[in-house]
Amino acid sequence: MDYVRLGKSGLRVSRICLGCMSYEVTPGERPWHLDEEHSRPFIRRALELGINYFDTANMYSGGDSERVLGRALRDFARREEVVIATKVFYPMRADANGGGLSRKAIMTEIDASLRRLGTDHVDLYQIHRWDRHTPIEETLEALHDVVKAGKARYLGASSMMAWQFAKALYTADRHGWTRFVAMQPHYNLLYREEEREMLALCAAEGIGVVPWSPLARGRLARPWQDAPSTVRGTSDPWGDGVYAASQEADRRVLERVGEVSARLGVTRAQTALAWLLQRSPVTAPIIGATRLHHLEEAVGAVAIRLPPDEIEALEARYVPHAVAGIAVPGVDD
Repeated sequence: MDYVRLGKSGLRVSRICLGCMSYEVTPGERPWHLDEEHSRPFIRRALELGINYFDTANMYSGGDSERVLGRALRDFARREEVVIATKVFYPMRADANGGGLSRKAIMTEIDASLRRLGTDHVDLYQIHRWDRHTPIEETLEALHDVVKAGKARYLGASSMMAWQFAKALYTADRHGWTRFVAMQPHYNLLYREEEREMLALCAAEGIGVVPWSPLARGRLARPWQDAPSTVRGTSDPWGDGVYAASQEADRRVLERVGEVSARLGVTRAQTALAWLLQRSPVTAPIIGATRLHHLEEAVGAVAIRLPPDEIEALEARYVPHAVAGIAVPGVDD
């Protein structure tokens, strides 16, 4: 495993991050999720493979993902040797202050996350989305206070418009508040809209990029399928909505992924991840694993170097997509 700094911070993370959204105490939120007994081997195997970076969120399975991750890391690792990242924004309760990025919400949710994770701090505390109902100054000052209280070591953000992220960085600098060091965007071979502005902004500002959905909800890991054959493929309306509008173009990209993979003698998933790992300023794709070979493949991709002509071949068939993964249905309405 290779380890690199997260942006221009001093924090060193593995080049693969294990995303823990699919792990919960008792399955129920989504059909493809694993219960705690079947989730723990993935966290242990990730550690054995050298992964030190684990990502979750307070809202994943109502907090169950944090509970599973926290208990597993206490059993399998030393706290000081792992990097725990979690997120805040989505509603956790039905009351008026149950979600968002107000001072009240942030101060409540960081303590709740720490209880579930069974630790006194997280290494990376991230805003899950932009809160258009709360002044960014209020959010940033609250996050700064979380860091100064020792409850988080670093701050990160997730999908938003580049102008919003630029405003947040500028505002933090102007007030002397703790700066974001990481951005989690929706980015993969089938969705490259972040190349327009966000990636260049992150490169210029020294922000580590940690893409979510690096395999496009599994689409990049298998040949084109007119009718999905996996449990997730048949029960993922969000993914269907994001990629449905460009099906013919996406089919051509997937065909090219298959051709390049065959020439290099690697799997499709490894080709897609290797492409991401060679994109600047990508630090570590967040991979979700519900089968152990997913972990093995992902770690294997770290050592793969795609030749320039193969990178060009992979990128040539992309067509622009509608922006996806930023607006929050039911919250931004």
